[in-house]
Amino acid sequence: MNYYIVIPAHNEEELISLTLESLISQTLLPKKVVVVNDNSTDKTSEIVLAFAEEHPFISLVEKKSSTIHLPGSKVIQAFQTGFETLDENYDVIVKIDADLIFPNNYFEKIDTHFKSDPSIGMVGGFCYIEKNGEWILENLTDKDHIRGALKAYRKETFKQIGGLKPQMGWDTVDELLCKFYNWKVVTDTSLHVKHLKPTGANYNKTARYKQGEAFYTLGYGFIITAIASAKLAMMKKKPLLFLDYIKGFWKAKTAKTPLMVTAEQAKFIRHYRLKKMKEKLF
Repeated sequence: MNYYIVIPAHNEEELISLTLESLISQTLLPKKVVVVNDNSTDKTSEIVLAFAEEHPFISLVEKKSSTIHLPGSKVIQAFQTGFETLDENYDVIVKIDADLIFPNNYFEKIDTHFKSDPSIGMVGGFCYIEKNGEWILENLTDKDHIRGALKAYRKETFKQIGGLKPQMGWDTVDELLCKFYNWKVVTDTSLHVKHLKPTGANYNKTARYKQGEAFYTLGYGFIITAIASAKLAMMKKKPLLFLDYIKGFWKAKTAKTPLMVTAEQAKFIRHYRLKKMKEKLF
């Protein structure tokens, strides 16, 4: 399978070489890697260009955007800029962060999953963060969810779900739409990826309300939003975030913010989320 990788990068001079090093060491090499230098003020682009000189499948795209790091929109706009430079000769499109170290067999195993079943639409491993000298699972989500840092999509799936949405919740709606269109989402617990910067490290304060807004635009409705907000606040060990999330939900509802999904998809999503929640309770 041909796989193309797009890496949005903003001021990643300290880490991007480690990510690129782990990509050029893969047992199954990518056909193309596009790094999108999103308004960096450091040496990110020079580092990427040095890799590109040695490895012609790596390229750099420059993008100018605001320096405010809002979750979702900025990173996906950068992804889109890179994606638009690619041709159609891929079987799998991958979006990764610029602060990851992959095991050498990562993409070979991803490839094996995709080849094993044509109804598999998305595959991913798990992010691990360093704590007290040990690499531990970055436990922000369920085991059946692929983290936004390392998404791999079958081409047909990617097109059917309409690509990636440039707003917070993009890395949840993609999986829910996969399910809506009967694609399987596969996570491989044997694939441990080192995540060098914990999720959300650069978010500013307005981002807190964005999570509640995302729940609204996913079509969750209030009850599912309240349960999801409580769970996420507890996982982050910051119970007061629950109030920010709920506030964000009501702000979006009051402003009649457009949903990321159709009415039919929203209904499916609510049904699916409630079913999953019941399974965990009983």
